Amino acid sequence: MDANQFFFFLAIILISARFLSELVARFGVPSVIGELLAGLIIGPSLLGWVEPSHTMKLLAEIGIILLLFEVGMDTNLSRLAKSGIKPYVVAVGGFVLPFLFGYGVSAWLFHLSQLTALFIGGTLTATSIGITVRVLDDLGKRQSDEAQIVIGAAVLDDILGVLVLAFLYQFAVEQQVSFHALGEVSLYIVLFMVLAPIVAKLAAVLIDYMDKRAATPGLLLTMALSLILLFSSLAHALGAPEIMGGFAAGLAFSQHFGIKSPLAVVGAKAFSPSPNLAHNLETQMRPLIHTFSPLFFVMVGVSLNLSEVNWGSSFIWMLAGTLLLVAFLTKLVAGFLIKEPRHNQIAIGLSMIPRGEVGLIFAQLGFSQGILNGELYAALLIVIALTTMTPPFLLKWYYSRSKV
Repeated sequence: MDANQFFFFLAIILISARFLSELVARFGVPSVIGELLAGLIIGPSLLGWVEPSHTMKLLAEIGIILLLFEVGMDTNLSRLAKSGIKPYVVAVGGFVLPFLFGYGVSAWLFHLSQLTALFIGGTLTATSIGITVRVLDDLGKRQSDEAQIVIGAAVLDDILGVLVLAFLYQFAVEQQVSFHALGEVSLYIVLFMVLAPIVAKLAAVLIDYMDKRAATPGLLLTMALSLILLFSSLAHALGAPEIMGGFAAGLAFSQHFGIKSPLAVVGAKAFSPSPNLAHNLETQMRPLIHTFSPLFFVMVGVSLNLSEVNWGSSFIWMLAGTLLLVAFLTKLVAGFLIKEPRHNQIAIGLSMIPRGEVGLIFAQLGFSQGILNGELYAALLIVIALTTMTPPFLLKWYYSRSKV
């Protein structure tokens, strides 16, 4: 794609995302639905104006990383810690149940091969934290108790999903699994999620110190953005999803996450972060986030090529319908595995349903490796599309009905 095409396609994406998000918002529908619809309309599913090119996917990746940075800044770790093991229970339940039932239905009911059934089960484990957080934000529920549990569980789901994807990919390519290699990846991911926010917090202290003494404007935004990209690259290098780097950097700049700088020992009070750092950075980052994050949701819609679906195939509809039932019920049940008020349990279960880009990664890997044929891939596209598009409506209806 040359520069002219790139600028033209980018303009189409931004305009269509803004127009449709504004349109659906006026009817009380979460704006993320408008952005997903924009992707379906301008993508291969309908008009075919925009293809899921590598360049556009990179811009979309920046969008989801920035969105997860904002989520990290808003995440209250002390509040999350008070939830105890609840996010872990929801994450494990929301991972194990879809995997087992997805595998069981595929292998025993539809008599698919073991590897194919494993890939389908893996696809159903996904939870798109980007879509979930955006929907809760649209509904004004991001700071609610149930949202804190969902965010923690969705992050853990992403980590578990990466490990399963590594397992299945290795099995598909090499027809064997090295548990030593998987153990190393697991260790790297855990170490990254523990150490990255601490290291980033020390970097944030230094950035704050430099910003107060900067001779030119924009240093805070530039350095913070550089830190986000650096940690995202590091996360990928260690086998974790890039979005974890954005999340870790967001935690570092959060007002709710603090560590004492080693420099404080020698009385270097100037290196203590300013109380206004998080507010100033949030103010400067918000225009970037609102510009790039819609690219991600549009590209999710663009990646769903519904024109590939053989709508007349009874097998596709039987498989898609069965997997759709499994995909909804298993994630919904995960919310009931913890002790919470009933309205919170339902909200948590509904929030865990969207598969989005995470499910697409599984499905596209299986298709590209020849593990999933055209019909199986089409059935999974239907499941991913409906589990991505439906929960925002269900959450909005549920919150308006429960008046919580």
